[in-house]
Amino acid sequence: MSIGSIDNHREREKGVLVYPVYSRRSRGLSVGINLFPDRKHCSFNCPYCEVFPLSSVQDFSLPLMEAALEESLEEAREQGQTVRDICFSGNGEPTMSPSFSAALEAAFRIRDKACSDAELVLITNGSGLLDKKIFELLRGASLRKGGLRIWLKLDAGTKHWYQIMSRSSIPFERLIEKICTFVHRAPVTLQTMICAIDGMAPPADEQRAWETLVAELASTAAGIRELQIYGKARPAPEDPLARALPESFLEARAASVRTALAAAGKEIPVGVYP
Repeated sequence: MSIGSIDNHREREKGVLVYPVYSRRSRGLSVGINLFPDRKHCSFNCPYCEVFPLSSVQDFSLPLMEAALEESLEEAREQGQTVRDICFSGNGEPTMSPSFSAALEAAFRIRDKACSDAELVLITNGSGLLDKKIFELLRGASLRKGGLRIWLKLDAGTKHWYQIMSRSSIPFERLIEKICTFVHRAPVTLQTMICAIDGMAPPADEQRAWETLVAELASTAAGIRELQIYGKARPAPEDPLARALPESFLEARAASVRTALAAAGKEIPVGVYP
């Protein structure tokens, strides 16, 4: 399949290991790596999640992933396409895969050889940071030359909204504590999904708590590279439980958090992706 013909994310639900996709947040061509081609596997159960139920006989294979990644990057080059990033995302939380470490190292090697200008990105809900080995792996990977860009989910500032947005058994306080510890040691890009759940937008107390937490994280030694505020733009299995909010709502949240960051003496890029 031509790189140019792929304009959605549904390929990953057909058992593929590598899937080129045009990404709004990457602002161009992103080559995704899927560590769970056979099923969805995640520590969160977000009501807005776009991964539909799937079952495939395709197990993850590191050699097949490497070959597919090399082929996709070569095809993009031949077609004159600029690859913005190589991104670990797929059908779940990448750090839960026993192959994650080896796949990450392979992606570094292939990226450096075939497409050195592309960033290497991990989209993560942060639950892997509770594992000491994953914590250190991500810290080291983010600090090396041409290091891993960690897009870290922070959908909530309160336990109440966290339970609504993530529906995870992982205690909110424990996860936030570990995220704070990590951001003291390695830079991250924070990503926050803002949408309505069961007709309810994030309440005012949630917004204030989230802004306080963002400002706290931005003030750490390593800090935040960027804040991404994004809305629900794709169909999800549980629709219409989660619904998109107007772009104006997202822009207002961005303006408010910029004010909170400025009050804390911090200025970081805040992008809005409706």
